[in-house]
Amino acid sequence: MLYLYRTENACLVDCPAPAQPGVPEDAVWIDLVEPTHDEESAVEAAFGIDIPTREELAEIEASSRLYQEDDAAFMTATVVRRGDSDQPESSPVTFIIKNNRLITVRYHYPQSFPAFLRRAQKPQTTPMTGWGIFISLLEAVVDRAADHLERVAMIVDQTSRQTFDTTHHLQRASSGRKRRKPRDLQTLLEQIGEEGDFSSKMRESLVSIGRMVAFAQTVIDQMRQNKETKDHRARIKTLQRDIISLTDHASFMAGKISFLLDAVLGMISIEQNGIIKIFSVAAVVFLPPTLVASIYGMNFQYMPELAWRFGYPWAIGLMIISAVLPFLYFKRKGWL
Repeated sequence: MLYLYRTENACLVDCPAPAQPGVPEDAVWIDLVEPTHDEESAVEAAFGIDIPTREELAEIEASSRLYQEDDAAFMTATVVRRGDSDQPESSPVTFIIKNNRLITVRYHYPQSFPAFLRRAQKPQTTPMTGWGIFISLLEAVVDRAADHLERVAMIVDQTSRQTFDTTHHLQRASSGRKRRKPRDLQTLLEQIGEEGDFSSKMRESLVSIGRMVAFAQTVIDQMRQNKETKDHRARIKTLQRDIISLTDHASFMAGKISFLLDAVLGMISIEQNGIIKIFSVAAVVFLPPTLVASIYGMNFQYMPELAWRFGYPWAIGLMIISAVLPFLYFKRKGWL
């Protein structure tokens, strides 16, 4: 799809599609969303540039995503979004600026784009030129990244409370005594893994955006200095500070998620050890009665208790006592 926007009364408005294939002269932002070959060709003919295809975006090296060619600046960064199933999705988005007009090429739908568009349809204090729209778009992307990281922090804190809050897992039994409520550690592990994956993708996205912003600052510094370029440089510096702080926060969240992952795995190991301990104690408790039953189950002709009147009660009592004594011993030691 090809979306065209122009400025009117300091706002961004839809630009009517031309009758003939091409790009109107007043279009300041050309948004290519999963474009067809004809749409790419029309934009390339209008601007005299070579737009990278979807296959080229997938194969392009990270070190080759920022370059200038044909008097245009080509900048590609990875943008993350939450999919329909709440799963993290990352895909490259290309920003091309030529003659102070912006061209974006993307093959997924980051929430930051419609959020910026809704805001830009109201009167803006910043110029709605190609560079102005580019910086505003990046501000929306960074703001969305901050919202995502806040959500990750909230989920991680909630998972941490569920993991370590022991009072939450105690419930009163019918006898009045408290017993531990089992925790769904598998669900906690899945939540931690999902947020860890998203945090990793977000950090990768912020690093690529940071490199793109630094490249954009270099291009702006090469332009003729005026009030507009000074405003762009100030906004770029603010963006860089925000990206650095968000990258540091993403790194902190990655460390916290790693610690929480180790803690949940430790909890799982503790529960497994507790189950093994119960089986081990049960085996030890029933070992002496098994020994007694084995002795009196031997088919020898001459056995002292074989014709004894109280031989059967004696064997039963001996088995019960030999089972109770180890149980009481383990209970006293606190192993149960």
